[in-house]
Amino acid sequence: MSTFSIFLVLITIVCFLLIIVIMVQNPKGGGLSSSLGGSTQMGGVQKTTDFLDKSTWTLATILIVLILLSSLSFSGAMGDSNSKIIDEKDNVAPKTETTTPAKPVETPTK
Repeated sequence: MSTFSIFLVLITIVCFLLIIVIMVQNPKGGGLSSSLGGSTQMGGVQKTTDFLDKSTWTLATILIVLILLSSLSFSGAMGDSNSKIIDEKDNVAPKTETTTPAKPVETPTK
């Protein structure tokens, strides 16, 4: 399994977790907070909102770091240096030197 495949699996897992955390939240103060009832259950509404907010920012940060690290895996020591784009540049016809023709010699007229 390549390094990029590992990063791809981790990015997918973090994305699904981020989707779940965001879907649980409700911008109008409902969501998971409203279904828990009073402030005495499960640590209170405010603590639930704080937990969801912190977990959203944490997962978003982890996602950005994983994306940056996966992009580094392309150019690192394990990166594939045999790129088709690089090969296409080599197959382009070489530039020929263009020379300007010399002026024709004019014969003097009498």
